[in-house]
Amino acid sequence: MSASLDSILHLLHSRHMDDVLLRDGDPVYLRRDGQMQPVTRQPLGRGQIEALLEQVAQVPPEQAVDVTVHEPSFDGRPFAVIMRRRQSDQQVTPATLDRRQSAPGEGNEGGQMRRGGESVGGQWSASHHPGRRASDRAWGPFCSRQAALEALERLLRRQVEVGAADLHLRVGEPPVVRVGGDLQRLAEEAPLTDEQLTALVTAAMPKRNEDEFRERSDTDFAHEIVGLSRFRANVLKDRNGTAAVFRTIAAETVTVEQMGISPEVQQLCALSKGLVLVTGPTGSGKSTTLCALVDLINRTRNDHIITIEDPIEFVHQNKRCLITQRQVGVHTQSFKSALRAALREDPDVVLVGELRDLETVAIAIETAETGHLVLGTLHTATAAGTIDRIIDQFPADRQEQIRVMLAESLKGVVSQTLLKRVGGGRVAAREVLLVNTAVANLIREGKTVQIPSIMQTNKRLGMVLLNDALMDLVNAGEVEPLEAYLKAVDKASLAERLKAKGHDVIALQRQRDLQAA
Repeated sequence: MSASLDSILHLLHSRHMDDVLLRDGDPVYLRRDGQMQPVTRQPLGRGQIEALLEQVAQVPPEQAVDVTVHEPSFDGRPFAVIMRRRQSDQQVTPATLDRRQSAPGEGNEGGQMRRGGESVGGQWSASHHPGRRASDRAWGPFCSRQAALEALERLLRRQVEVGAADLHLRVGEPPVVRVGGDLQRLAEEAPLTDEQLTALVTAAMPKRNEDEFRERSDTDFAHEIVGLSRFRANVLKDRNGTAAVFRTIAAETVTVEQMGISPEVQQLCALSKGLVLVTGPTGSGKSTTLCALVDLINRTRNDHIITIEDPIEFVHQNKRCLITQRQVGVHTQSFKSALRAALREDPDVVLVGELRDLETVAIAIETAETGHLVLGTLHTATAAGTIDRIIDQFPADRQEQIRVMLAESLKGVVSQTLLKRVGGGRVAAREVLLVNTAVANLIREGKTVQIPSIMQTNKRLGMVLLNDALMDLVNAGEVEPLEAYLKAVDKASLAERLKAKGHDVIALQRQRDLQAA
């Protein structure tokens, strides 16, 4: 007989036994009045026991059991789980954890359970609760790190299944997913306690990130479920305890064709040197756009690409290029140290996941000037604003020099934002600045305020203003007018253009605000 939980619990209840003993290295035993009866021939391993334990929260009411977990003790007693048949008159809520020291560990000699040892697993119960559907999942304490990891990965699989960009875990709330830009609670899941949530997220953390989280109360890392997806994770502490966000990263690299990236932006990937920036607010898809650009280079050039990321998100396989991917904190100390080292590693293309500080920006500009193509990201909303942000990072006595260097090295800026697509999903609106002689002169002379005018008059070259990109999406029926207005930087100008098309977004926003109130 195989050790299936359904069959074990059926025997437990149909034969009116007292409990089931699952112990590492032993077959499954049923017990009644101290007498033990084996029900499987093959012994169980710890992993099999933990897999059975994970299913207990889903058993139907008629098979409800109380569970005690006994960890291995210092004197060699093995890992064991006892499932006790619940009497029909007992009323226990789902996943009830008894915080008392659980019963002593037990061994088997002469049909009696040997006492001794100490459990660290606590007790928990799985039963029907009148306030929830029978399919609702109740969280219990996790008997091991592996059990917690399996529970987390179940949530991550659910995240991918519903097409969610993010999974939010918060104390006192059920898991929450972001689908099509909106947050939705997973109603079938129970709220999480701080202890449960901490166990879930630390199970997926590398040791380095555990130490960092303990010291700094936040950390970033990547987690992969082979064959499904990669996830970028941020774990933090807030006023309620531990919190976390897991972002879905596609298992396969995306292409410029899938992303709808214009031919003019694609041509930037053919440059032998220069600085190309992808900018936008957090969650605007910068990493995905950079992934598509790197993939294009990988498919069309014979070069060495070095990526410096925190953490590594998209994993690139060598195609025509040789790709070296380094993670900050794992393979290198910082962005700036990795960028300095890259110059001695024979690169042709360098991707810097984030231009976080002045020194990293300075090295990136120098690298672009010395004959390398550098791709990077910044958290800025417009192309012209990106240039001002870079220059303003430097002391006043260096800004003139940086203007000259930037005028020579900057080749293009793609600023993007994500909008809710009509009918579901999201779509990117991209502002595109391609640096020609006129733009380079404005950068050198500190007249960046005139750059939007140059972009307006050079649309034939592939330059696009954000408002034009937003209007194109509205005209194509892909985005609602109010959604475009809310994402615009120059709202007044876009509102006028939308009104000329018969969309009074000011009135629409006022109506929406009244309904929300």
